[in-house]
Amino acid sequence: MNVFIGISAVLTLLVVAWLLRPLLRQPTSDSISSEKLNAAIHRDQLQALEADLARGIISQQDFETTRDELQLRLLDDTESFETTSPKQKTTGFWTAKRTAVAVGLSLPVLALGIYLQIGTPDALNPVAMANGNDHQMKEMVDKLAARLKANPNDPKGWAMLARSYKAMGRFEEAKLAFDKAGDIINSDPDLLIDHADLLGVLAGNNLQGKPQQMIEEALRLNPEHPMSLMMAGVAAYQRNDYQKAVTYWEKLLSLLQPGSADAQQVQANIDDARAKGGQSAGASNVLPPVPSGAAAGLTPDNINDMVDRLAARLKDNPDDLAGWARLARAYKMQNRLDEAAAAYAKTGKLLDTDPDLLTQYADTLAMRTKSLQGRPSELINKALTIAPKHPMALMMAGQAAYQSSNYAAAIGHWKNVLSILPANSPDIELVKAEIADAQLKMGTPAKP
Repeated sequence: MNVFIGISAVLTLLVVAWLLRPLLRQPTSDSISSEKLNAAIHRDQLQALEADLARGIISQQDFETTRDELQLRLLDDTESFETTSPKQKTTGFWTAKRTAVAVGLSLPVLALGIYLQIGTPDALNPVAMANGNDHQMKEMVDKLAARLKANPNDPKGWAMLARSYKAMGRFEEAKLAFDKAGDIINSDPDLLIDHADLLGVLAGNNLQGKPQQMIEEALRLNPEHPMSLMMAGVAAYQRNDYQKAVTYWEKLLSLLQPGSADAQQVQANIDDARAKGGQSAGASNVLPPVPSGAAAGLTPDNINDMVDRLAARLKDNPDDLAGWARLARAYKMQNRLDEAAAAYAKTGKLLDTDPDLLTQYADTLAMRTKSLQGRPSELINKALTIAPKHPMALMMAGQAAYQSSNYAAAIGHWKNVLSILPANSPDIELVKAEIADAQLKMGTPAKP
């Protein structure tokens, strides 16, 4: 409050000073009088006339005639000019100083009066303002409640009253109002979620049972309803169904602005659910997709900053296995292969359960050594043990076998790839070409 008053006073004084400056400033006389100015003009014109005569442009008679006209004009101008002393004073009551004093005193008083008349002085006091808003809101809610008592057949009104009570923390009254809203709630995902949230609060923040049913109904009405997805994930998390929670939250993440505070919070929820369930990083080890419209604003420096911030956070929280997986993926995308390999090695138990992570790690090591032999092959075989039909693991296993001249094994892996690829996959022709090459190497003619 004191800061506001101080700033207002300073601004008022500046305005007053700006208005008074012309009134208090002493007038200064011009350094060139009108007589001197006319005389200077006359000299210039006369010099030009003499130059014309010297060059023979005009005759002597024309020169004399024009010179006489100039002299007469100058005499007329100087005699008709009335000089006024710069120190001449007015004889009226409102002198410049008296006017300045009147303006200086009246302007702040007038400004204060106008503010007190149309302003809101109570807004300077946050406590008073908050109390005033609370009181105003309570009055509005009470009026709505009184109207609904007189006209109870207004389901929209009861729904509005229920949400108002909920916002005010009057949960029991909110529950009764929701009950009176009737079937209108069942057709509106927003109302369903508000009601489910309220019941969850009244049940000790437990969303199981009826709240969960309402959340599922809200998702049936709108499968991409953000709050429904969020609460569905919370409900699944509460019953230890971490995979289901991740599924809901990943769908919610796809609807949010990448990099926003909400997206970061949802990603943290996903990481926590995966860690709690001992699950693989899955899709969460891939950096959130960047919309094409936002890609123009991402520079290499921006990306490096984001990756470095993630690395710094993981130093303080080294048990975030999903975070290490995301960092490894980011390093690999930046071709920082040594750092990527070190980050993959820190993914701990996730590396024992996630075939995607294993194949990415193997690919990183192969990019460094230009070979899939050794440790990369071990990781690929481990991935196939977990997921025998994993397309990338099968493809890389074929490449490893090809590099070791085991063309029959390579062909076997790649035929398995063909058996699981979609019929319209663009990779089919590539795999067929690899098979044909391996068959030529081993002397087996390719089938048409």
